Amino acid sequence: MRIERQIAFWVAAFLVFVGLLWLLHHILLPFVVGAALAYLLDPLANRLVRYGVSRLIAALLILGGFVLVFVGVFLVVVPVLADQLSAFIKHLPEYVQRLQTLVGDPSRPWLHEIFGNASGSDWSFGVLLNKFAGYMTESLPSLLTKGEALLSVLSLLVITPVVAFYLLSDWDRVVNSFDGLIPVKQRETVRGLAGQIDMAISGYLHGQLIVCVILGCYYAFGLTMAGLSFGLLIGAVSGLLTFVPYVGSLTALVVSTGVACAEFFPDWKRIGLVVGVVLFGQFLEGNVLSPKLVGQSAGLHPVWLIFALLTFGSLFGFVGLLLAVPVAAAAGVLTRFAVSRYRASTLYTGNPPSSAP
Repeated sequence: MRIERQIAFWVAAFLVFVGLLWLLHHILLPFVVGAALAYLLDPLANRLVRYGVSRLIAALLILGGFVLVFVGVFLVVVPVLADQLSAFIKHLPEYVQRLQTLVGDPSRPWLHEIFGNASGSDWSFGVLLNKFAGYMTESLPSLLTKGEALLSVLSLLVITPVVAFYLLSDWDRVVNSFDGLIPVKQRETVRGLAGQIDMAISGYLHGQLIVCVILGCYYAFGLTMAGLSFGLLIGAVSGLLTFVPYVGSLTALVVSTGVACAEFFPDWKRIGLVVGVVLFGQFLEGNVLSPKLVGQSAGLHPVWLIFALLTFGSLFGFVGLLLAVPVAAAAGVLTRFAVSRYRASTLYTGNPPSSAP
């Protein structure tokens, strides 16, 4: 009965958490981002404290430096990306028309076979391209001008640094407060599980963020040097999407190849150069960067992570995307713990519990 009551308690707590997240997800974005920043910057703050700097001064120095770097990158990179995005949307219908003409050229039947005899299909290659172009040229600009999006950006810029500062300066106190609420008999078990969850989250976030930055810079530089228009935009988006396993590499390959075919065909050498840049980036990610920087410390299977990101993103929007990784990491650790307990139980072994003499 004691175990059943504990299970019921944690299930009820999880349902309350999901319910509050559902009700408040429209206003939680700056708080979740602030908490994520504090979590990522806490190791640096601890290092400064070990050097004799007070926690408050350490939080001020770290967050101030982070804000300065962010503002500098924002002022330098974002205007260029915005110009490229505007030009890309403007040229997208032209690119789509060129690709449709290329695929439908009767002198190249092999392309016709690859993309199917689908000129009359509702899901033909050309129809899909046209739908994508329509979305980019009509939906995206209107989305960027909505007042809700503007309010979210303003709240991020104003509230997030404040939340991050207070959490970073009081991080140890907050952790100790939660630790004091754990029942004494379960305290060691919960601490062990919390340590494993922390290793999983930090191992993935720190490593994957570095991979995203390296690949984003590589794709942007490589595609630009290959002569591809919008190379900086494609590289930045691909690097950002690398946070989701396989999505960034696939985006870089599909978008850059499509733009290269629309721009350079029939110059196969230049098209091959663009494809080679992307394929080398994928090789670099899969064989060097991810094994070295992320490795197996995260304990997150890519399929499980993709499922968590899609599920939480669909239910809670951008806030759900931010919470998907810690929730997936916690679920993985708790599932492994539950399986280990099950294998040690009489339900699995079939042996009666031993009675004390």
